[in-house]
Amino acid sequence: MPEMSEATLHDQRTAASVRLERVLIALAILALIAAPFFVYPIFLMKMLCFALFACAFNLLLGYTGLLSFGHATFYGAAAYFCAYAVKDWGWPPEAGILLGTAGAAVLGLVMGFLAIRRQGIYFSMITLALAQMFYFFCVQAPFTEGEDGIQGVPRGTLFGIVDLNVTLNMYFFVLAVFLIGVFAVWRIVNSPFGMILRSIRENENRAISLGYSVGRYKLAAFVMSAALAGLAGATKAIVFQFATLTDVTWQMSGEVILMTLLGGIGTMVGPVVGAGLVVGLENTLATSGFPVTIATGLIFMICVLVFRRGIVGEIYARWLSPAEGGRDQ
Repeated sequence: MPEMSEATLHDQRTAASVRLERVLIALAILALIAAPFFVYPIFLMKMLCFALFACAFNLLLGYTGLLSFGHATFYGAAAYFCAYAVKDWGWPPEAGILLGTAGAAVLGLVMGFLAIRRQGIYFSMITLALAQMFYFFCVQAPFTEGEDGIQGVPRGTLFGIVDLNVTLNMYFFVLAVFLIGVFAVWRIVNSPFGMILRSIRENENRAISLGYSVGRYKLAAFVMSAALAGLAGATKAIVFQFATLTDVTWQMSGEVILMTLLGGIGTMVGPVVGAGLVVGLENTLATSGFPVTIATGLIFMICVLVFRRGIVGEIYARWLSPAEGGRDQ
């Protein structure tokens, strides 16, 4: 009977978690559709790009257990590839975004192949070192235009039909890219492949003993995460019409880590909430004279002390705790 009770409790917690996540996602989508009529669309597009970036990073950290300090490489590289193709080669925006995503995936394959040979902090340090190498490459490479970056990138016309210079058209295109990216993460996580990634995160040695090629699964997750981060970076280049060195700095990698931890790792909605919080703070404090980094640092400290699971993770825990308490009693 105790085993049946524990199994039933686990099923109830899982079902409640799924229901809560679906409700939050539905409300978020409705809010995002209505948002540009009440909030500055450029701010919203920036938030969506960073939210997709954070979701891509969460696929690696939250569901695979790999902490990368170099994810800005994929975000920034895709922005450069897309901006150069659209501006200098005259490619349409959708082709530029696909090129940026593909380029980020190739970089992810190279970096992942080198990094997954180590575990823990050694893996993280290798990703940081490789990211710094790519940063210095971007400083010297002629096509990146150095510290000036690639500016004046035309938004163009989507599929030759939709004029992206119209702000609302651009917003709903970014929203569509964001939803496609998040759906891709959801589909990966809830597939048999995603179940194996979770087993690797929980107990890598047991996954190896079951016959799984852990290295290949880690590399596949790394490449997928890199490609989605590249999708966010390439879209950002079209939205803001430039790509600069800021996109490939280690600070950008730290910022996406902060977003994911604030929202809650291992949740679908958490990175989106974390990205909205950080971008909102930056936008609010930009003209106040108060240092943005100090404000985000203080909020991060508070969240670590009060919301150990992240904001969304804590909501999940508190939503589910009454049912658990009732069963225990």
